[in-house]
Amino acid sequence: MNSHKIKLQLLGITFSQIQAGAYALVLTEKEGTRRIPIMIGTPEAQSIAIFLEGLNPPRPITHDLFISLTETLKIKIKEVSIYKHANGVFYSKLIFDDGSKEIQLDSRTSDAIAIAIRAGADIYITEKIMNKVAVEQEDDEEDFVAELEENLKKTDVSIDNMNLEELRNALEEAVTTENYEKASSIRDLIKKLEH
Repeated sequence: MNSHKIKLQLLGITFSQIQAGAYALVLTEKEGTRRIPIMIGTPEAQSIAIFLEGLNPPRPITHDLFISLTETLKIKIKEVSIYKHANGVFYSKLIFDDGSKEIQLDSRTSDAIAIAIRAGADIYITEKIMNKVAVEQEDDEEDFVAELEENLKKTDVSIDNMNLEELRNALEEAVTTENYEKASSIRDLIKKLEH
């Protein structure tokens, strides 16, 4: 894949008032004004926030443990590559160097970014995805957040009025898009309806 890569940096995390337990991880291009919001779950948002706020948990959380492992094994985390976007889901790879060869591992984008910021690794996205999903930076932060919330509203469908078949389809879609909190809620609702 010889697509031009764009370097990103983490701008911050915005809490979504539309989708309970969902956060938007906001990335911005290093040399430009476009932003990319990526929906992530609570655990990943907490992990990123803990690092950004310089908090030191008494015991290492999973992403810290991962960094300790790579350091102990002398494996360098070179970069994160966001290489695909389909059905609202970003697909990423962590790219490592063990001193003799490059190793690539598929990763959820939220995990990849939580690891990259700890390792000081660069984050890249293909130009094609950037052109497809980026939002132009707003002068007014509130306008940007409002636009983000509006986009979320369009993608979030209420499960309360669905029949059993629609719920099963929604469950499958929630798992496919890695929205595990929503999947859990739908599964609970299906169990209630089946009994």
